[in-house]
Amino acid sequence: MNPAVPRSRIAGLVLVVVALSASFGAQNQTVDHDLTAHEWGTFTSIAGNDGRAVQWSPLNGSVDLPTFVEHLNGAQFKAGLRGTVRMETPVLYFYSAQETAVSVKVGFSRGVITEWFPRASHIKPNPNSVLDREALNQKQINGSIAWDSVTVSPNLAASFPRDVSSDDDQANQYYAARETSAAPLRVKTSTGEQQEKFLFYRGVSAFSVPIAATVTPEGKVQVTDLAQEEIPSVIFFERRGDKFGYRLGGALQGEMWLDSPELTGTSDSLSHDLEDILTSQGLYRDEARAMIETWRQSWFEEGSRLFYIVPRHFVNAILPLTITPAPSQTVRVFVGRLELVTPATVQAVQKILAAHDLEGLQTYSRFLEPILDEMKAANPPQAEQIERDLDLTYRSPMVQPQTAK
Repeated sequence: MNPAVPRSRIAGLVLVVVALSASFGAQNQTVDHDLTAHEWGTFTSIAGNDGRAVQWSPLNGSVDLPTFVEHLNGAQFKAGLRGTVRMETPVLYFYSAQETAVSVKVGFSRGVITEWFPRASHIKPNPNSVLDREALNQKQINGSIAWDSVTVSPNLAASFPRDVSSDDDQANQYYAARETSAAPLRVKTSTGEQQEKFLFYRGVSAFSVPIAATVTPEGKVQVTDLAQEEIPSVIFFERRGDKFGYRLGGALQGEMWLDSPELTGTSDSLSHDLEDILTSQGLYRDEARAMIETWRQSWFEEGSRLFYIVPRHFVNAILPLTITPAPSQTVRVFVGRLELVTPATVQAVQKILAAHDLEGLQTYSRFLEPILDEMKAANPPQAEQIERDLDLTYRSPMVQPQTAK
């Protein structure tokens, strides 16, 4: 190195060269002007007492997927994998007037891909690698998935797989994502060709979400934008029994306060408002409906949560997507779900535990572990009592409905 040249200047020159190389590569990437790609997905997290997403794992595995979907280390592995985000059901659609061959790769910052279909050409880390419960926190893992040979086939009389082993196959939420005008896909795999309406994947990551939410004792929520760009839309949702409500917060930049919603909402009004928000971000109307139908049962379940549109640059940084040749348009719309441990949720869980109501406890089963962790952290003297009540509840038989005499 020439000692007369400052290190800072050399570093600056290197950055310029890298930027110019990236720009040159982007300008020379082949673009298919007849090809369009649209994607939607969900980032699910739970807020701690400080409002930020905490590490958690659900108490059940991927029981909501057909058996033909492939899994990392088996169907139950994901349940024990701790992270801040469960990336749920991104589906990638393609549109073209003529048959087109593409390759697709998605990276995943600080995460692993845990489920996918059709069969992928490459998965990192290796699907057979041994990962433990704390792997995402102990190792610098950046996962990825790739499909090397995808044919967009608009005129294909497709034969999509069904879960013939399941008695309740027709009700599986997976199939709602097929109800769009996207072109069918043919994917060459190591075991032969597979067909599907989209490319599907899921995963778990330890990245920090771009939003925080703290709850006051009165049930109000202070929402903070942690990203470097505006969060396009925020919704505060709450359900208690058969009643629910929601409050539209609009775009977020900086901070906002949201009052607890009145529980006077209707499914039709909420679906309509969500559909409008999703289409305003670039999804087609049938794609927005497919997303809502896919997640209706889970999104609108018992409890309190924030829904927000994840900023696009944030999505691209966490999930870098490469499609070759490049589509003329690529739209990616991800809905963030931040579960909230509100005073109403704490009171409901305390009542369930005191009554040793196993059926009531199962209402919160997916988020039960982090909810109890937050309850114990907020009130340490009650931690042992919570554990005793939890043990007694699990040992109590579920109340069976009486038959009419």
